[in-house]
Amino acid sequence: MADLHTSTQNPPPPYDLIILGASGFTGKYVVKEALKFLNTPSSPLNSIALAGRNPAKLTQTLKWATHPNPPPPIPILTADTNDVSSLHHLCSQTKIILNCVGPFRLHGDPVVAACVEIGTDYLDITGEPEFMELMEARYHQKAVDSGSLVVSACGFDSVPAEMGLLFNSRQWVDPAVPNRVDAYLSLESDKKIVGNIGTFESAVLGVSSVHNLRELRRSRPKRSKPVIPGPTPKWPVLEHQKKIGLWALKLPSADAIVVRRTFSTLTENPGGLPGKNESIEQIFNREAYWSTVKPAHFGVKFGSKSLLSILYVMTFGVILGIFGQFSFGRRLLFKFPSFFSLGLFSKKGPSEDEVKSASFKMWFVGHGYSDTSLVSQEKSKPDMEIVTRVMGPEIGYVTTPIILVQCALILLNQRDNLPKGGVFTPGIVFGPTDLQQRLQDNGITFDVVSRNVL
Repeated sequence: MADLHTSTQNPPPPYDLIILGASGFTGKYVVKEALKFLNTPSSPLNSIALAGRNPAKLTQTLKWATHPNPPPPIPILTADTNDVSSLHHLCSQTKIILNCVGPFRLHGDPVVAACVEIGTDYLDITGEPEFMELMEARYHQKAVDSGSLVVSACGFDSVPAEMGLLFNSRQWVDPAVPNRVDAYLSLESDKKIVGNIGTFESAVLGVSSVHNLRELRRSRPKRSKPVIPGPTPKWPVLEHQKKIGLWALKLPSADAIVVRRTFSTLTENPGGLPGKNESIEQIFNREAYWSTVKPAHFGVKFGSKSLLSILYVMTFGVILGIFGQFSFGRRLLFKFPSFFSLGLFSKKGPSEDEVKSASFKMWFVGHGYSDTSLVSQEKSKPDMEIVTRVMGPEIGYVTTPIILVQCALILLNQRDNLPKGGVFTPGIVFGPTDLQQRLQDNGITFDVVSRNVL
């Protein structure tokens, strides 16, 4: 009977994870990061493969990632996001797809669809709100049914923001409650660093399809919203945050949108989402974690010590907003990215030296009440402030691969503790796990800066 039972089971896929788009700007750094954990003690990662349209480029990526050592015998697979059959075949060969092919609004849907159809877990690094919400609308129930866990924004967009906010939220110990948390992103480098063309294209396409996102939201049922003590805050476009010494410009980033989705899911599922095969202890730990998280209004701003730098970024935003709204303007932006972005983006992307020289700080300035009895929806002003901080290396090519790979390792090692399937945000899936500790072990730190009664 045992032999008969074994023979009827589907054999495990040959690879733990496949990196799709491995030869791209970010993909090659994801390969380099993943190789650190391949067949190492205490790592669940025993087999990987690289996938993309061009085997020659993938081979070069593998050589680059292992230089000066010879590359290991890692399989190179051919797959095209325009070829559904190749994607289905790819998904059938792995437990997890790490998707690095952007812009995701152009190339991501077929990959998610294939993962959901096969029942393969999916992680990506997108920061495109329309894509993320569209995938949730199209594939959530199918993913629940097939057991495919689909998690977007597993990179700098939006894990530092989500995990940083959850970290700040958990510092508000009863009876204290937060009202708002403002995140201030400061990018630092000894050298000028430029973004790659893929990120630039995603930003341009995001501007061009803002109306599509509005229509999508209008077409969907309203999500639940958490009850947040105190009044709804006002968000100035430009401010001087004296507490941390930064001028700050409000950013239309995906981070705040992802956080709102996390809080909506948590409001609809108090205690978080059950794992597919949790123990009693794991259920207790998950519910205990979420009981310490208190929702707050959340916004993200770009910060700099120089007002001139803020005005520089603001000017680029105006150019992007104007030219991105019509086809001729978008063609100009795509043809001359360096010129129209004022040197912030380039077709070549940053050099390795530029990447090594860069770092980030993300400050979370929380305002709230030292006691819930002080809360009045109309009149009371927050009387307590908690400032926390997340710091790490360069955001796009170092921090993002670290986050993506650690999320994948958690999936491999703790899958029974995570939701069976569905389309979710990183915070909902990875918040109760040891992701924060893993990030700290890999150079992304979390700390409490100050705690004051005003």
